[in-house]
Amino acid sequence: MYNVPPSRPRPRVLVLLLAAALASSAHANAHAADPQGADFADLSIEELANIQVTSVSKKPERLLEAPAAVFVITADDIRRSGAASLPEVLRLAPNLQVARVNGANYAITARGLNGGGNSAPNKLLVLIDGRSVYTPLFSGVFWDVQDLLLEDIERIEVVSGPGGTLWGVNAVNGVINITTRSAHDTHGSLAVLRGATEGGDIAFRQGGRTNDIGWRVYGKAQGRSHTELASGAAIDDAWHAGQVGFRADWERGADRFSLNGNVNRGMFGQPAPGTIAVSGANPGLGTVDTHGANLTGGWQHALQDGGSVNVQLYYDYTRREVPPTFTESLDIVDLQVQHTLAPIGAHNVAWGANARYGRDHVQGSQYVAFLPERLNQTWLSLFAQDEITLAPTLRATVGARVERNDYTGTEFLPSARLSWSRAPGHAFWAAASRAVRAPSRLDADTYIPGRPPYILAGSPGVRSEVAKVFELGYRGQPLPRLSYSATLFYNDYDDLRTQELRPSRTIVDFANLGEGHGYGIEMWGSFQATKSWRLSAGLTAMRERFQLKPGSNDAGSLRRAGFDPSHNLQLRSTYSIDAARELELAVRKVGALDIGQVPGYAALDARFGWRLRPDLDLSVAATNLNGSHAEYGGIATRSEVPRTVAVRVVWQN
Repeated sequence: MYNVPPSRPRPRVLVLLLAAALASSAHANAHAADPQGADFADLSIEELANIQVTSVSKKPERLLEAPAAVFVITADDIRRSGAASLPEVLRLAPNLQVARVNGANYAITARGLNGGGNSAPNKLLVLIDGRSVYTPLFSGVFWDVQDLLLEDIERIEVVSGPGGTLWGVNAVNGVINITTRSAHDTHGSLAVLRGATEGGDIAFRQGGRTNDIGWRVYGKAQGRSHTELASGAAIDDAWHAGQVGFRADWERGADRFSLNGNVNRGMFGQPAPGTIAVSGANPGLGTVDTHGANLTGGWQHALQDGGSVNVQLYYDYTRREVPPTFTESLDIVDLQVQHTLAPIGAHNVAWGANARYGRDHVQGSQYVAFLPERLNQTWLSLFAQDEITLAPTLRATVGARVERNDYTGTEFLPSARLSWSRAPGHAFWAAASRAVRAPSRLDADTYIPGRPPYILAGSPGVRSEVAKVFELGYRGQPLPRLSYSATLFYNDYDDLRTQELRPSRTIVDFANLGEGHGYGIEMWGSFQATKSWRLSAGLTAMRERFQLKPGSNDAGSLRRAGFDPSHNLQLRSTYSIDAARELELAVRKVGALDIGQVPGYAALDARFGWRLRPDLDLSVAATNLNGSHAEYGGIATRSEVPRTVAVRVVWQN
């Protein structure tokens, strides 16, 4: 039992306490044209442009021809980066904003809105082998439980911009599509041991083949020590987690099957907002305890006429205990069906349906309640997309999705894209889309006890947040050793969530009285300086402006742009010294945040890798070599992201 404070804070402070609990706990299928598992460092710039992606049209297409802002993180990029977690891997994508909050938690988004509106980031859709990992509790992602054996990742496709037509609501500002390797490509044994100044990791994998079925099993455990304030005071946010899982793949004629499952458990401390939670001096808010399990099955059938049918079914269970605010148990069952037709003249049509069912139980506390505590929800959707060849160098893609949810009913998500290949190796594209972020339980079902009888009451009439997005882009290879991409975007937001104080000044409601816009540019490219030396660079720069509609008194919402840096610049050098040794250097420069007065920072990372034997790799990686810095602020105690040195040994047989 927790002690009740002698007097209750003001309504908005209590909402911020809930947001802190959510934020602290929340921030926390593609096949390559080359052989799977190939070393991408051996590929030329032209071959990299021919990598096939599936996130833009839900079917394989060359990266060069995809009419969207897509950045691909390859398996070799992950290995060379020295990253130890999925959020750290995502720093490789220049079209993402990745900010570490504390020991276990991250704030990640694309094109802004990385917080604000009394919630953690909630407009980025994340998929792992086709399984959506956003939570209907607040429409965001709990990053501390999105864990993978990094050696098993085949690629990560990062699409900045809306993807609602193909992927549904909440794919507003971007889609992260993570694909793991087929079990056919992970035979043999793998062991990983990593020791670092802030913790360590240990992992194993065993794969093989039984008849024509490829299989693998894996397990991993990791721990991170507490972080510190700029003053050097310790924060009780140490993190420990473990996960085991398996995958199997097999083929029967025109049919391909896959089955994978994972079980995870983790816990981390959370300091009280606005306090210095020094170990032994302040217990903070207690330890967040998480565990879950998921199982995904997929079937792909190639039709004789050139079309295909894909079916995927998954079950996902999660439980999260976040003292002193809430405990949630969530079961989700999701069925997806897609039919890709054989070409009909100039038309290439794909259509599909999705049915999703969630059973949610949120046990509240004296501080916050979700009413009803138990809620069953259903999401149903139908989509269709047609890629039309207007001329040998001109393609149009039009599509729409109709999706129904229990809060706002039916949402319409259309998109139109035009792609023009002026010459081989050059592609211009333009797009217009509508995307929405549907209400979550946080929007509609949150109640904070008080007088009379609540000081915050959920709003069942809350609407979806809407984004109308316009994009203009170019992707090309003007020289054999040079490729780059550039995208201009403009986002027009409406019905953004606000927190309104009633005239009685005793009750706060959620409403949709915010609006605004964001615009900017995303650029990245690679240059093969020599056969063994590649240089890469990326830049995102943007501006956001928000205002209130008549009747709103939530002046705090006007500051939501303060969670987003005005720019993010990165430079990376990849150098193969010889067949056994390699050196990676990277520099990141990120603009300041107005919320929490987080100053801008620059970070220097380095990794040296040495293949001691054909089956044994040794690497030394260092992050933030130039010193620690803060990356995210606000109402919670702000951690310094420390300088880290790690040694990693990988044995593979």
